[in-house]
Amino acid sequence: MGYRNLQQCVRDLERRRMLVRVSEEIDADLEAAEIHRRVYAAGGPALLFDNVRNCRFPMVSNLFGTMDRTRFMFRDALAGVQALIRLKKDPAELLRHPSNAPAVLRTLFSMRPAKRSTGPVLAHETSLDQLPALKSWPEDGGAFITLPEVYTEHPERPGYIHSNLGMYRVQISGNQYASNRQVGLHYQIHRSIGLHHAAALAQGEPLRVNIFVGGPPSMAVAAVMPLPEGIPEVAFAGALSRHAIRMIRQGDGPMICSEADFCITGTIAPEELPEGPFGDHLGYYSLTHDFPVLNVEHVYHRENAIWPFTVVGRPPQEDTSFGELIHELTGPAIPAVLPGVHAVHAVDESGVHPLLLAIGNERYVPYAEERQPQELLTNANAILGQGQLSLAKYLLITAYQDNPGLDINDIEAFLRHVLERVDWTRDLHFQTRTTIDTLDYTGTGLNKGSKLVIAAAGRVQRELPSQVPADLWLPDGFENPRVCLPGVIAIAAPGWSVAPHQTDPAAERFSRQILVDSVLNRFPLVVLTEDSEFCARSLSNFLWVTFTRSNPAADIHGVADFTEQKHWGCHGSLIIDARIKPHMAPALESDPDVSKRVDQLFARGGTLHGIC
Repeated sequence: MGYRNLQQCVRDLERRRMLVRVSEEIDADLEAAEIHRRVYAAGGPALLFDNVRNCRFPMVSNLFGTMDRTRFMFRDALAGVQALIRLKKDPAELLRHPSNAPAVLRTLFSMRPAKRSTGPVLAHETSLDQLPALKSWPEDGGAFITLPEVYTEHPERPGYIHSNLGMYRVQISGNQYASNRQVGLHYQIHRSIGLHHAAALAQGEPLRVNIFVGGPPSMAVAAVMPLPEGIPEVAFAGALSRHAIRMIRQGDGPMICSEADFCITGTIAPEELPEGPFGDHLGYYSLTHDFPVLNVEHVYHRENAIWPFTVVGRPPQEDTSFGELIHELTGPAIPAVLPGVHAVHAVDESGVHPLLLAIGNERYVPYAEERQPQELLTNANAILGQGQLSLAKYLLITAYQDNPGLDINDIEAFLRHVLERVDWTRDLHFQTRTTIDTLDYTGTGLNKGSKLVIAAAGRVQRELPSQVPADLWLPDGFENPRVCLPGVIAIAAPGWSVAPHQTDPAAERFSRQILVDSVLNRFPLVVLTEDSEFCARSLSNFLWVTFTRSNPAADIHGVADFTEQKHWGCHGSLIIDARIKPHMAPALESDPDVSKRVDQLFARGGTLHGIC
């Protein structure tokens, strides 16, 4: 049976040796996160920190640290949820497979929350300063909740049907927040809580918010699930746990998850305050910006409450499992939501939103001798108009008809397929001065940047080189060419030499000095970076450097480029300037002193010896 609360989950994982208790005293300030990162990287167990310095609440992390453990936690519900999603794609599925009916009915039955007048979470009250003061990276602006489940109801239509449960960053100390009375609430654009907030402002009323921590593990997954409009996350959480989520209604405020370990209640203040910095999932700090503030009214907790947390940073991290689970569950429904689109893959190694891969149909002119992107552009526009997919910065889309067996999860094969076929004079489609991910600092300001759709279809146009040509010539100041993968070469370039958001002439000079007949143009893609060896060391490095450090409208150049009727293209190599710019946020680095302190846990005789 699915877990009704976090305590059941922890006991079950410990019994099955999927969880390890850490009895040594651990500081929530940097130490717990450092331990977590090492254990996650080793594919290790979940961790229960029994002895948190200056805090009476134990902490648990890495629950979702491996896909095997994540699937295990939801083992009883996955079949029913997957069957329900297949029905979304094809309602006749149930007629062909009537044996799925019991699982589907059980899943549907679990989706309606069970209303209660009270519950375990209301057993005790505490204050913010008694909660674990988790800090993950040295420059974080204070303590953060990293697995918050932020629950709101639409002010005009209260109730769970029009509710939203989202995982929005919560800062509980630091900056200008009034101690024990205010927390920062960082939510990004295209999040449903913004619709509720706007409706409350239109009514001239504060938005009431409940923040759950812990409770059924399905609630954390539901909070990050990109569900279609009309499907409340609380209902999905019930489906994923095979139990109706027990929700408490107190007065006219939003409901409270009965089985949560903690619940912070309050209202969003009319003013905003600085939130951050915070080490985030692109692998850099998100900097300090003004965001909404929650005026705290109550901090509830259950008996024997456990504080769950995760650590985000350069991917892959534990939140990678969330993404993989989302792909597994929602992938089959993509064609129903986006007709003509076969598959979509948000690339985790690039920070998710910076790079999106897609496979679509190309059927507009089936009688044409040479296939070219037409329907693919319709598909691309549909993708960029769909919820959080609209935050994609680079979208690479190709035609299913060119290779029906192409696996969108095989990133290297997908890139090879695109680079063999792409025509840089035709296949580049820019959107300028538009929205990008709030956490992406490559653009011209917060939420401001550009997008590039690369749509490739048709026959193979070139053979991709895998070695640096012996006769390769490079302009002065550019050196150390390294092949990242077939058809992609990284070149070490001079560091950025001008002020933030100004155009550095180095990349433009490079593109102008490379001639059309240069051997470099055998490589359809050139990446300029400070450290070409690092960029080419692994596929992960290439994806991270290239797509988290470039803004298409500013950082795309090309050999023999041209503009024709507002369309930009190039006849030679496409060049992405992926150097670090002065307006970008700094990359995340661990504190070496903290690393030394936790080494003893992994040394012989330590609790975690042998895991890493």
